[in-house]
Amino acid sequence: MIVIPAIDLKDGRCVRLEQGLMERDTVFCDSPAHQAREWQEQGAQLLHIVDLNGAFAGEPKNLGSIEEIVRNITIPAQLGGGIRDLPTIAAYLELGISRVILGTAAQRNPELVREACRLFPGRIVVGIDARNGMVAVQGWAEVTGVAAVEMARKFEGFGVSAIIYTDIARDGMLGGPNLDATRELAESVRIPVIASGGVSRLQDIEDLMAIEQSGVVGVITGKAIYTGAIRLTEAIELTKMHKKEG
Repeated sequence: MIVIPAIDLKDGRCVRLEQGLMERDTVFCDSPAHQAREWQEQGAQLLHIVDLNGAFAGEPKNLGSIEEIVRNITIPAQLGGGIRDLPTIAAYLELGISRVILGTAAQRNPELVREACRLFPGRIVVGIDARNGMVAVQGWAEVTGVAAVEMARKFEGFGVSAIIYTDIARDGMLGGPNLDATRELAESVRIPVIASGGVSRLQDIEDLMAIEQSGVVGVITGKAIYTGAIRLTEAIELTKMHKKEG
């Protein structure tokens, strides 16, 4: 399992939101590229970027910052937020993004996911964000009547590289991940699952490593590494030790 640091972009700056609410943001860094390079230097193998403005607008909104991040790192980066069509996917991949994340578009148009996986094999990730087990879209502003597990199963056989599962109620709250919901989702599909939301201490990462055999291959952390509640280097070392022991 790998630890993936998050860079959430709002108005060109690194922020963290509480429970996905744009008005409850904390600015952590004015230079996303500098922050990305710092996470790389601390041992990150993959970077997770979210265009928050884009997620709400339904189109890219932090392109300049994203370009700058890509120019300043050598590790792969995955990006989500406001990606709703094939031309946007193609543009980001050409820019140097390794994998794009489809969330709202995946829920509303599964065929887009199928076609994107065909055109860009190995480079499409589906983001499933849930509130009380139900899928939320449009920057988490709208909760659907679709269960997260039901949505995940739709993408079996499409060629999706991973599913990023976020429990919205936990996100940015440092209260620990939703282990039961994450395990249930991972066990319901053959697609690798990346956990997101609520990680606040090294013990949370250990707890997630305990369900690795269910199909959990990674964990995204944001607020905890920005506040210093977790040191990224220690979290990465923990997973490497676990791998050696395994």
